[in-house]
Amino acid sequence: MKRYPQEKFDAIIIGGGACGLMCAVQAGLRGKRTLVLERNDRPGAKILISGGGRCNYTNLHSAPANFVSANPDFARAAFSRWTVEDTVTFFERHGIIGREKVLGQLFPVSNRAKDVVLVFTKLMRQYGQELYLHSRAVSVDRLPKGGFGVLYEQEGAERYAVADAVVMASGGLPVAKLGASDFALRIARSYGLEVVPTAPALVPLTITGKDAAWFAALSGNTVFSRVYNERINFEENILFTHWGLSGPAILQISSYWRPGETITIDLLPRHSVAELIRQEREAGGRRLVSQLLHEFFSRKLVEALGGLLPLTVKVASLGKADAKRIAEGIHRFTVKPAGDKGYDKAEVMRGGVATHELDPQTLEARKVPGLYFGGECVDMTGWLGGYNFQWAWSSGYVIAQAI
Repeated sequence: MKRYPQEKFDAIIIGGGACGLMCAVQAGLRGKRTLVLERNDRPGAKILISGGGRCNYTNLHSAPANFVSANPDFARAAFSRWTVEDTVTFFERHGIIGREKVLGQLFPVSNRAKDVVLVFTKLMRQYGQELYLHSRAVSVDRLPKGGFGVLYEQEGAERYAVADAVVMASGGLPVAKLGASDFALRIARSYGLEVVPTAPALVPLTITGKDAAWFAALSGNTVFSRVYNERINFEENILFTHWGLSGPAILQISSYWRPGETITIDLLPRHSVAELIRQEREAGGRRLVSQLLHEFFSRKLVEALGGLLPLTVKVASLGKADAKRIAEGIHRFTVKPAGDKGYDKAEVMRGGVATHELDPQTLEARKVPGLYFGGECVDMTGWLGGYNFQWAWSSGYVIAQAI
């Protein structure tokens, strides 16, 4: 059997993303010595690209209700121990002042995601924590006398480290070019932990078949809409693309959509088409329905809707049946996506290590003392808008208090 030079730490953290970095810093604050293994050439790869490089680092309204999970309430314990207020205070203390954009989304006033990463790299140096880049974990094994041994590859060489605890903070399956990996899920399964089936989430949806050309012709058009299904609804912009639908409202609903299902879009959620028609009639009804809709939609969208609905009729001449058909078509525009754009276009992964396998107070695996799971690899998927970062910070913190 090969023998590797051994390094000893209090904890080995696999993954230098939001959860792993927060865990290392908070553990360092407690006097613990940790090693963070990061397979990329720099830490915080997903932090750096989030929010278009501006980093929406939390949401002021974060709560279990904003998460998709077999048990969303599982997050309550972590959120009570590291709150949104704790996140805001932590970053303010280290020079990052937040500015709320919309819907509780908080961004650094500098609009630079790299400033967020810099907070952690500075603190890790200050607390003497180790960060190994270009380092890919290969295996996590329990040692006969307690603790764990982690085999990892670093720039072509195999190395070995041991620790009392191991923290799986290696994220999920999006995005391959950023080092996405199912390593945490494989480790969980190898220790007999249940993994909730995974799928891309916060992801654009595709349209194929006879409707594909209609959507492609509208590529680049955005419209504020209410998108809903039997489970939930969201009011934000949708974006037509040459392959289907994207935009915030679509990304949100994608986490609640399953293949084969339909979604419904209210293209004019703040108005009633029936009421607009009634008002136009009272004013004489001389305009075409299409002219009425130009006040709310782009020319291209009105033309496209005109291929589906009787819009080239004067409002005064519009019959009851056609008026109802137009209102239904705009307020209940039904779409059956063919699929989604996959992990490389997804913001996050749905599913992951089942929450019932973990202690909610510490995120330690109940069956494997000393083994912890945090961040995206856990079955806790937040909405778009900073919720997933809040889960990462909170889960990293509570793990650090336990290791």
